[in-house]
Amino acid sequence: MSGQSITDRITAAQHSVTGSAISKTVCKATTHEIMGPKKKHLNYLIQCTNEMNVNIPQLADTLFERTTSTSWVVVFKSLTTTHHLMVYGNERFIQYLASRNTLFNLSNFLDKSGLQGYDMSTFIRRYSRYLNEKAVSYRQVAFDFTKVKRGSDGVMRTMNTEKLLKTISVIQNQMDALLDFNVNANELTNGVINAAFMLLFKDAIRLFAAYNEGIINLLEKYFDMKKVQCKEGLDLYKKFLTRMTRISEFLKVAEQVGIDRGDIPDLSQAPSSLLDALEQHLASLEGKKVKDSTAASRASTLSSAVSSLANTGMSFSKVDEREKQAALEEEQARLKALKEQRLKELQKNPTTATTDSSPVSLDGTIDSAPVLDPFSTTNSTSR
Repeated sequence: MSGQSITDRITAAQHSVTGSAISKTVCKATTHEIMGPKKKHLNYLIQCTNEMNVNIPQLADTLFERTTSTSWVVVFKSLTTTHHLMVYGNERFIQYLASRNTLFNLSNFLDKSGLQGYDMSTFIRRYSRYLNEKAVSYRQVAFDFTKVKRGSDGVMRTMNTEKLLKTISVIQNQMDALLDFNVNANELTNGVINAAFMLLFKDAIRLFAAYNEGIINLLEKYFDMKKVQCKEGLDLYKKFLTRMTRISEFLKVAEQVGIDRGDIPDLSQAPSSLLDALEQHLASLEGKKVKDSTAASRASTLSSAVSSLANTGMSFSKVDEREKQAALEEEQARLKALKEQRLKELQKNPTTATTDSSPVSLDGTIDSAPVLDPFSTTNSTSR
C-alpha cells in the first residue's frame, strides 16, 4: 500500500489532467511519505534540466511552490530535490537559482503538527539557509566550488592574490552555512533528513577540498603579499583552522551513521609553528619587534604546512574518484536495465514504440508523448 496521502494523489491527478509531466514528477518526489525522494523521480528531473525545451524557471517555481506546504515532510523533500538538481542537474539550473533575488524564505518555518514536526523544522530552516548560500556563492564567483577543477593547475591554486582573498571569504560563508546544519547522529532518524545529510556530506568534502586548495595558494603567496593583504590572509587562515575542527566533527557524524570509512577523507593539520611564522611576518611588516628567523627556517615551516594540506587534498580527491566511479557504474547499470525493459515491451507489442515505465527514450532524451509518463495512473506499481 502506497504511503502517499490523499492530497498527494489529488495533486498528481491535477497535473495529469493539465498534462504537466514535470509538475507531476515534482509532486511525486515531494509526497508526504516519510522517506527521501525516489530515485526514478530525481533521475527524470535531472534529465529535464538537460533538455533545452524544458522551462527551468517553471521547474524551479514548482519546487518553490512545494516549500509553501505546512508539512515538514513535503518542504524538506522539496529542498532535498532542489539540492539534488543543483548538484547533479545541468548547470543552467543552479545558474537560474543564482540569478534570482530570493530563493527559500523559510527562516520562520514551523510544523506544529507533532513533536517530529518541531524537531525537523529546525533542520529545514538551517538547510534552506545553506541552499540560499550555495546559490549566492555561485552568483558571486560564477562557478560551483563543489565542481571546480582541482589540483596544482586547478582554479583555486592558480588564482591571483586579490581574487583569491575574496574567493576564500565566499567559500568560508558557504562552509559556515553547511556546518550550521549541525546535526548529531541520533537526530538522523528518518529517510527524509538522511537524504539531505548525504547531499550535505558530499558537498562538504568537495567544498572543503576547494577551500583547502585556496589556503595552500594563500600560504604560498603570503610572504610576498602587501601588509594589508597579509593581515587579511592571516585572518582567513585562522578561520580556516576553526573550520577544519568543525568539518572534522561533521565527518565524525558521517562515520557514526554508517558512511564507509573509505568514503571519509583524512584531514592533516598544518604544524602549529606555521601560525607563529605568519604572525611574526605580519608583525615585522607593521614595524614591531619580532623574533629573528631565517629565510630557510621560514621556508621549511611553509613547506611542511603545504605538504600536510596537500595530503588532505589527495585524500579528498581519492574519495571523489571513488564516488565518480560508483556513480558511473550505477548509471551504466540503470541504462542497461532501461534498454532491456524497453526491448521486452517492444517484443510484446511491436506496434508500440514507448513504455509507461520510463521517462526517457532509448537514447536518453525526454519524449513528450503522454504514454511515456512513468507515473501514469495506469501504472499503479510505480507508486
